[in-house]
Amino acid sequence: MRTFGLVMNATDDTICALSTPAGLGALGVVRITGSGALAAVRGMFRTLSGGALETQPERKAVLGQIWDSEETVLDEVVGVYYKGPRSFTGEDTVEFSCHGSPYIVQRLLAMLTEAGCRLAEPGEFSRRAFLNGRVDLAQAEAIGDLIASENAAMHRLAMRQMRGGFSSELQRLRSELIDFAALIELELDFVEEDVEFAHRERLRGLLDRLKREIGLLVDSFRTGSALREGIPVAIVGRPNAGKSTLLNALLREDRALVSDVPGTTRDTVEEVRVLGEMKFRFIDTAGLRATVDVVEAMGIARTLEKAASAAVLVYLIDVREAPEGGLQGLLDLEAQVGSTPVLVALNKVDVADSAPWRLVLGERPTVELSAKTGLGLDPLTELLVSLARQDLDTQAQIVVSNARHVSELRSALDALHAVSRGLDTGLSGEFLAQDLRLSLYHLGRITGEVTSEDLLGSIFSRFCIGK
Repeated sequence: MRTFGLVMNATDDTICALSTPAGLGALGVVRITGSGALAAVRGMFRTLSGGALETQPERKAVLGQIWDSEETVLDEVVGVYYKGPRSFTGEDTVEFSCHGSPYIVQRLLAMLTEAGCRLAEPGEFSRRAFLNGRVDLAQAEAIGDLIASENAAMHRLAMRQMRGGFSSELQRLRSELIDFAALIELELDFVEEDVEFAHRERLRGLLDRLKREIGLLVDSFRTGSALREGIPVAIVGRPNAGKSTLLNALLREDRALVSDVPGTTRDTVEEVRVLGEMKFRFIDTAGLRATVDVVEAMGIARTLEKAASAAVLVYLIDVREAPEGGLQGLLDLEAQVGSTPVLVALNKVDVADSAPWRLVLGERPTVELSAKTGLGLDPLTELLVSLARQDLDTQAQIVVSNARHVSELRSALDALHAVSRGLDTGLSGEFLAQDLRLSLYHLGRITGEVTSEDLLGSIFSRFCIGK
């Protein structure tokens, strides 16, 4: 059981909560956990044969009835008893599946509180699972991500982290670092003998490898953040190329204003949609052109900012425009965004021939479409999904999606860089040990090897009640 200096009364405190969404529904699941879970339900739950839940095999669903203090049946329910520590929380746990009537649920919770239970706080079941060693902190946070997952890609990532993939990687890195840190600490006990237990060149090699591996985890946060918030796709191009019309077509709703007047879009408009099991965040931007209008110029500056931070760019071209004059805008954008994939979309092919543009675009990934009629939208979305999957395939299997985790990783990486600088300048083992301990501290905060009451409160308060 993890304590980390915290005062724990979890095993002496029994809590209850509705674990399914509140409101009218077919079923409601009420969960009770703590040392008094069986005692709390003993007087109210009876199997159809009249026995108590504790007389039934554990982890087996049993049909029975809930009786109130007036010997009236409240509901017919299914009860399951999980004997600690073989439960989610590591404590004795009882779950009732009752009918989803708000009256039944509230009456059952009231009966449980009368029997000595306390209503659970947000995330308190998961918090107890962590404190009792059933999951580490990163896995507990992945539970929240799994509940909040809105697409298949985020679901797969949360499942991988909940099963301990990320935690195992961190434990491996931390274990290797601990071995060398222990040797450095040992040297401090023999400072007068001037002995060296930790070979400095081996330490340098370890540091280089750990810095590289942690750096890859930090870099993966861009992908992890995109999976969580939506892969950012900026729609850019000259005024009146049809960017707002394309946004509306992709979203299948009139989200952005459309006008024949050039420069109508002065700011970015963002909206999300799930395509191919991934969430995309489409960004309509102001048209790129030279202007003396101050507000429009601000919009164009914001367009360039969004283009620089996007995962994919869709450069929209009005095929009625002559390639001789319009190609320069694409070339300028490609020079600015570097390695960011740029997908060229030739728009308005329903009213003009795209052949002149195809001749000058070369091998660039190109789609012909009509944002107004919907022609070519399917090939566009298929290409966007393909580009996004290629980016995911190039990433390491472990992807960091939690902002707290990447912040701790960056701090751990900074401490390792400090150790490397110390080796280069010949610092004594005392100062090297200090930075090694700092790196271990930040890695430990991710999985909960090192934690505090404030940190736990901040994390689990964001969970729903009953989880």
